[in-house]
Amino acid sequence: MKIGGTARRHLRRLAVGLLAGSVLLALAPAAGAAGVGAAPVDGAALQQDLDAITGQAGATSAIGEVLEHGRVVWRGGSGVRELGTRAPAAVNGEFRAGSVTKMFVATVALQLSAEGRIGLDDPIERYLPGVVPNGGAITVREVMNHTAGLHDFLDDPQYSYDTEAEQQRFIDGERWNSYPPEQLIAEATGHAPYFAPGTGWHYSNTDYLLLGELIDRVTGHSWRTEVRRRILGPLGLHHTSLPGEDVSVPGVHNHGYLPLSSGPADVTEFNPSVAGAAGELISTTDDLARFDAALLGGRLLAPAQLAEMTATVPADSYPPSRYGLGLMRLALPCGEVWGHPGGIFGYTTYVFGDRAGTRQIAVSVTPYDPVKSAALLPDVLGLLGHAFCG
Repeated sequence: MKIGGTARRHLRRLAVGLLAGSVLLALAPAAGAAGVGAAPVDGAALQQDLDAITGQAGATSAIGEVLEHGRVVWRGGSGVRELGTRAPAAVNGEFRAGSVTKMFVATVALQLSAEGRIGLDDPIERYLPGVVPNGGAITVREVMNHTAGLHDFLDDPQYSYDTEAEQQRFIDGERWNSYPPEQLIAEATGHAPYFAPGTGWHYSNTDYLLLGELIDRVTGHSWRTEVRRRILGPLGLHHTSLPGEDVSVPGVHNHGYLPLSSGPADVTEFNPSVAGAAGELISTTDDLARFDAALLGGRLLAPAQLAEMTATVPADSYPPSRYGLGLMRLALPCGEVWGHPGGIFGYTTYVFGDRAGTRQIAVSVTPYDPVKSAALLPDVLGLLGHAFCG
């Protein structure tokens, strides 16, 4: 989903790039606030927030975990694993994490920058010759922070799933299609850019398909191989995977749905190749919280590269937010947190942590009810506020 999408459109579109800012309200720090992560974690309040997400916001399931100094201090679940059953939501289950994938891909790119293999201010043309029109004027940094102006392939009408007829088209056949990144990039770059490089901001999933291709060219390995080798293996994230064209979600998991007039359509299984390096990740709340802790705690990037990642530009979204290199900054009443939301058919994910890497929250929601879904954003905001501010 592109920036500025509503909860209704989240349910109705191929939301690979769920907005990196408008899903959450950006608030000024309150006077006298104790600071992010200073307040004790109130498990009862967090459970009430999850229950609100499955109640007043109409999600079928919501699960979450708070990690503090590497230790789980709260884990909870609400709702059901699968409609038509009484099985409770799988608190430890795997789920599609959508655009959270961008954090992993950006981390690999920054590691390659530290190794002198990628220059953030080099033109993308140097690494992907002939792939991007005007690529000599577009830097790697601009691709990573969405200031390149490149058309988001999800804005193409053929990837629109706003109407029920379009959703039915997806369910009946398009969900199984394979989409090579070269095809999606070519379709996107066939459109005029939103603006000249470096003169604006527009969230574009095309940017991260390009970054995945860049990693492939520079390393001689697929971006998936590099993410596994550099992040998943060293951190022991054994329940995080990059499925490619595999349509399934491993193990016990919560199901995702689209709300058709004929009833709920289970969209848990589909070919995620259309998301690729922009959003195909599958993970758990525990793995994502540990990744966020390792990233912000300096275990994956040297200080210079982490400083590059957290150097932000204003994001053209409402409410306002700021975006770095595959990482967004969100203001809560007690301070700032860092991470990324993610969305893809049937699933919404949030992972955020304090800048020191000491407290993290990861949440997975399976939105469903299009009438109640307007309540999802304030309910998530309440959950984050309780997790970090008390």
